Amino acid sequence: MADTTLTKTSAARRFDFGDFVRQYGVLIIIAVMLVALTLLSPSFLTPRNLFNILNQSTPLFIIACALTLVIIGGGFDLSTGAIFGVASVSAAYLAVNVDPLVAIIAAPLIGLLLGSINGIIITAFNVHSFLVTLATSLVYRGMAILITNGKLIPVRVEEFAWLGRAKLDLVNVAVLVMLAFMVLMMFILNRTTLGRAIFAVGGNEEAALLSGIRTNLVKIITFALSGGAAGLAGVITVSRLSMGEPQAGTGYEFEAIAAVILGGTSIMGGAGAIWRSMAGVLLMALIGNGFNILNVNPFFKDLTTGVIIVLAVALAATGNKR
Repeated sequence: MADTTLTKTSAARRFDFGDFVRQYGVLIIIAVMLVALTLLSPSFLTPRNLFNILNQSTPLFIIACALTLVIIGGGFDLSTGAIFGVASVSAAYLAVNVDPLVAIIAAPLIGLLLGSINGIIITAFNVHSFLVTLATSLVYRGMAILITNGKLIPVRVEEFAWLGRAKLDLVNVAVLVMLAFMVLMMFILNRTTLGRAIFAVGGNEEAALLSGIRTNLVKIITFALSGGAAGLAGVITVSRLSMGEPQAGTGYEFEAIAAVILGGTSIMGGAGAIWRSMAGVLLMALIGNGFNILNVNPFFKDLTTGVIIVLAVALAATGNKR
């Protein structure tokens, strides 16, 4: 009997390579890509290129951080790209006509407001978030066009450009802002009552409601944070490019969702982590940067990203069946 118990204990402790790959597959792929790109291009593994990757991907990092909370909570947000556009042109207009500091502060607040509207509509009318955010994305994109009358807004204001262009040594201020935002989202998700409630709502909303969690409020907060992140990403981009554009952010929602899924966060809700989404964004950024420095046809970049996402989803599905 003792030998049988010992055998079972040893089996339980035995290293499960398949589970390890499912849990950390995205990190393994990142490691392989780092090695491959380093061997293929001497200009890849340089501080300048690596910090450039982080800087270029900062808006997507920020959006994916907050979107992770939405997806873990069982929601879906297709309006982040449109909110990005509204916040971008609003920040550009305010920077030129009012005050640069007001523009920087207003953009995330505008995003927070628009995200809250998403959450309120979803919870008040009990409509799936996919449909609501798809509809509001059209409305918000129209708002961005109305604000600018379909034109670009040049922003040649030095007091505004520091957010997107200023550096501390090799590190852009925008990257530091992104890291601070990431830490904040990780703290909320992993160290607060709200974070536990988000996991509970995404895992089983009915059980969460019966346990006393205000599920509607949790949903509204996650969509508000997603909108605020899109607004922050928008003002950083305008500051860097010195241009407000109503079509800015088009497609960002799909890139962010792809990064979150690629990182291993469950699309069904109830499971996931911020670091996973950050790894997903980094992997997509490495694919883009690698194909650029190797002068490969952009078509193969999208093809490669799509194949990797399908493989990641397949691995996750296999893990769920087990």
